[in-house]
Amino acid sequence: MIEDKNPQRTSIAQLGEFGLIDHLTKNFEITQASTLKSIGDDAAVLDFKDKKVVVSTDLLIEGVHFDLAYMPLKHLGYKAVVVNVSDICAMNAKATQITVSVAVSNRFPLEALEELFEGITHAAAEYKVDVIGGDTTSSQKGLIISITAIGEANEEEIVYRNGAKETDLLVVTGDIGAAYMGLQVLEREKQVFQVNPNSQPDLDAYTYLIERQLKPEARKDVRTLLHALEIKPTSMIDISDGLSSEIMHLCKQSNVGCNLYEDKLPLDPQLISVCEEFDIDSTTVAINGGEDYELLFTIAMDDFEKIKANPNFSIIGHMVQASEGIHLVTRANTRIPLKARGWDAIKE
Repeated sequence: MIEDKNPQRTSIAQLGEFGLIDHLTKNFEITQASTLKSIGDDAAVLDFKDKKVVVSTDLLIEGVHFDLAYMPLKHLGYKAVVVNVSDICAMNAKATQITVSVAVSNRFPLEALEELFEGITHAAAEYKVDVIGGDTTSSQKGLIISITAIGEANEEEIVYRNGAKETDLLVVTGDIGAAYMGLQVLEREKQVFQVNPNSQPDLDAYTYLIERQLKPEARKDVRTLLHALEIKPTSMIDISDGLSSEIMHLCKQSNVGCNLYEDKLPLDPQLISVCEEFDIDSTTVAINGGEDYELLFTIAMDDFEKIKANPNFSIIGHMVQASEGIHLVTRANTRIPLKARGWDAIKE
């Protein structure tokens, strides 16, 4: 589906490992005061003084987490950074550094890696994170990317998954489900292309959904928004595997139950329209889709007035006693036990 606009192919072997590292990392700029030493030594040196340090790692594997039939390498590089920064945001912390490790097979020329690292460089600049190290090696098959994100926060700012209390309100940022439907559109067009390679997809009606899939954004703004509202969440998680899965994580860690209200789910109009086209229930997509990288958090009932009219947030439920269980309350006011049908990296 994605045409190779650059026919030039330079073998990675021509540069060697250290030449390749120098070539791919030459455009990275250091902006964080906490970075004392970055790429170029045996290890990076960081100094966070009296701040706490938060660390998260994600692994992206070709054929499992992404499909290069429709995922441009520049977008992949950008997204690989975003999914890690999102984990730092979910701790109510500020991302400051990342390490990037890549394993590639010999089917990838230097130009392909340049494109991948162009996306990584763009994301690092956008999120103001320093690239301080990593590794490159060969792969027997396909492309593997591992990124570790590092962030900082004052101890009293950090939010964990285990702080939700009974009667807390359940809140989500932005809208949900769009990334999953973007993936469905891309998969459909891939199948059409495989049948007829000359077909040109018309994706104008799906631009928002596709962007949410190919180029998501981490909600680095939420920390500032909540601080301005004088709200500290009692628990928080990012929506990577699907809303239902993340709610169950919060409930398990906090030992509470939850009532999630179907009519409160924030859905983009384009999502609703495309769900009708695909004959898929939009609620099912919203609660199980994943890869939204929005933030899901709980707040004390006392903070309701501070957040109720804010367009950045939707109150979608409330926490209850653990003995009451975890339920979706439908528009017909029927309570259905919520099941985690989101992404599971280990299951086939």
